[in-house]
Amino acid sequence: MQTFKDLGLRDDIIASLDSIGFVQPTEIQSKAIPVLLSDRPDFIGLAQTGTGKTAAFGLPLIQFFDKNENKIFALILAPTRELVQQIARELQNFGQNSKGLRVQVVYGGTPITPQIRELKKNTPHILVATPGRLQDLIERKAVKLDQLEYLVLDEADEMLNMGFQEDIDRILEFTPDEKVLWLFSATMPPEIRRIVNSYMDEPFEVKIHAETKTNENIDHKYIYVRKSDKEAALKRVLDYLTDFYGVIFCRTKMDTQDLAEYLEREGYRAEPLHGDMSQAQRDAVMAKFRNKTTPILVATDVAARGIDVDSLTHVVHYSLPENPEYYTHRSGRTARAGKKGTSLAIVTPEDIRRIRYFEKNLGIDIKHIKVPLQSQMYHKKLEKWAEKVAITETHELSEDVIARAEELFASMSRGEILEKMLAMEFNKLYKKKEKDDLNVPIGEKETKGKKMDHRDSRRDSKGKGKPNADRRSNPHSDTYFVNIGKIDNIHPGVLVDILSSHAGLSKKQIGTIEIHKRHCLVELDRKFSKFMDNGKILKYRGRRITIKKDGAHR
Repeated sequence: MQTFKDLGLRDDIIASLDSIGFVQPTEIQSKAIPVLLSDRPDFIGLAQTGTGKTAAFGLPLIQFFDKNENKIFALILAPTRELVQQIARELQNFGQNSKGLRVQVVYGGTPITPQIRELKKNTPHILVATPGRLQDLIERKAVKLDQLEYLVLDEADEMLNMGFQEDIDRILEFTPDEKVLWLFSATMPPEIRRIVNSYMDEPFEVKIHAETKTNENIDHKYIYVRKSDKEAALKRVLDYLTDFYGVIFCRTKMDTQDLAEYLEREGYRAEPLHGDMSQAQRDAVMAKFRNKTTPILVATDVAARGIDVDSLTHVVHYSLPENPEYYTHRSGRTARAGKKGTSLAIVTPEDIRRIRYFEKNLGIDIKHIKVPLQSQMYHKKLEKWAEKVAITETHELSEDVIARAEELFASMSRGEILEKMLAMEFNKLYKKKEKDDLNVPIGEKETKGKKMDHRDSRRDSKGKGKPNADRRSNPHSDTYFVNIGKIDNIHPGVLVDILSSHAGLSKKQIGTIEIHKRHCLVELDRKFSKFMDNGKILKYRGRRITIKKDGAHR
C-alpha cells in the first residue's frame, strides 16, 4: 500500500497527516504530488470534486513555503466562499506542524476592511481567495502579487461557469510571467483550454477518470409525480420520515429561496443556502444546520460546495442535476463514515429519461417508491404526535398546576379530553384539500401541447414550426428577444435566474419562455417592460446579453 511518505513529503507534513487520519493517498494525490514536488511544472489535474484535489496541490505548497520570506508566494483561486474556507481549513490542518506557516482566506459577502487590515498586519505565505474579492483587493492595492511563485486555479470550470473569466484574466495580469500555474478542473471546456493556451507552458496533465461506482451505503430511490404536485409530494415525504436531516437540492437561486420560504410557511424548519445571501446569513444558516436546529437545508449545487457535514440521513434532488457526476456528488453527501443514507429524486414525466440515463451510466438501481396517500399521512402524523407527547418532559410542572388542570377537566371523560387534543392538532390538517394520491403511473407521459410558464413544467424549448401569431398567453405582457439560446446551454431556470438577478425582475413578472438555438423569447409584464423600451445589456459568463422588444428578430 502506497503511503504519503512514499510521495516525498517532509516528516513534519507526514506527522500532520497522521494526526488527521490521512494514511493512503488518493489517485490524484499519488499521481500529482511526486510530479509537483520534483519538476515543479505547469500542471493540469482533471478530476471530479471529492477526489482529494486540495491535498494534491496543498501539500506541495506547504513543502515549498519559506517561513523567513514575507510575501505571498502562492495564490489559490476557487469559485465560492464555502470552498475557499474549506481549502484554508485543510491547509491549516496539513501545515499544523510546519512552523511559521501563514494562510489567509478572503471572499466576498463580508466586510472588506478587516481583510485588508489582516493582510497588512500579517502577509500570508498562501492566500486563498474568490476571484471577485481578490480583484477588489488588488484595485485597492491591498494585495501585491508581483513576487508570486505559484498560482492554483481550483474548480476552474465552475469559476468560468459563474462568470469569473474576466476577473481571472485581470488577476493574471498582476502576476509574474515566470510563475508556475496549476489548474484543477472536473471538465475541459473551450474556455479552460483558452487559459491553458494563453498562460501555461507545456503543462503536465493528469486525468482521473470519474468514479462511476457510487457509495454502496446509499439507498437510491425516486418518486414519480406531476410537476404541479412536487411541493405537496415533498411535504408528505418530510412528514413521513421521522429522522430527516439533509439537503434538498434545487437548480437555481430563485428556486432555492422560494422552496425554503414555502417549507417555512408550512411549518418546517428549513433554511435556504445560495449565492445571493451575505456571508453573515450563510454562516448563521450553516451554524443552525450543523447543530440540527434547522434539519432541512435547501441549496444550489454551487452554494453547497464546501459543506462538510457527516451525519446527513437524506439528500433530496428536488430538481434533477444535468449529469451523472453531479448526481453522484450530491448523493455522496449522505452515508459518510460508514453510515447508511438515502438519495431521493423527485421525478416528473419530463425527467424520467434522465433518471434512466443516470441508472445506466452509474450502474445503479434507483428504486421507484410511491408517495404516501393523504389518508395514510393522517395515521403517520398521529404516530409522530403521540411519540412527541410520550417523550415530553414534565418535570417543570408544579403540583399546583397539575391539580388545577385536573379540576378544570373534571367534568370531561378521558376520551373527551383526548378527542379535543387531537382536534387541536389535526383540524388544520383535515381542512387542507389535497389529492389523496399524488403518484403518476409509470409509463404515463405528460400531456403535450399546453402552454407553460416558468412556474410549470419545462417549456417546449424546441422553437419549431411557424411563428405563433398568438404567442402571448397574457394580454398584459410584451415579448422580448434575448440573444442567448440552446448553444449557450440555456434552460428556463437559468434564464429566469439571469432576468431576476441582473435585470431587477421578480418571478411573477416573467411569463412564457421559448428557447431556440441561438436566442430566447420571453414574456415580461407590461408594467415593467416600459422601462425596457430601449433595450438592456447584461453580462453572463463573460459575454454581453442583449434584451430587446421582439419584432425585428422574428
